[in-house]
Amino acid sequence: MTTDEAKQIIFDVLLLVAPEVSADEIEHDVDLSEQLDLDSMDYLNWLIGISETTGIEIPQRDASCFLTIDGAASYLTTPTKP
Repeated sequence: MTTDEAKQIIFDVLLLVAPEVSADEIEHDVDLSEQLDLDSMDYLNWLIGISETTGIEIPQRDASCFLTIDGAASYLTTPTKP
């Protein structure tokens, strides 16, 4: 998976969880919780949606990799997970 493909999945799932979000307004290297009003359930649903869409298991210990769009894309495109 390329970084662009990963980001497309990340945004597609984010828009399902938070349809009011505009992908164009999100800074890719800034903590999503600082930019969006996602509660813990929204964040969890986002992680689950990404996992289901990609088939990549995201253990709870790796959730911090998904604080930013860039971090999430890096996680999804790294062959060996942290």
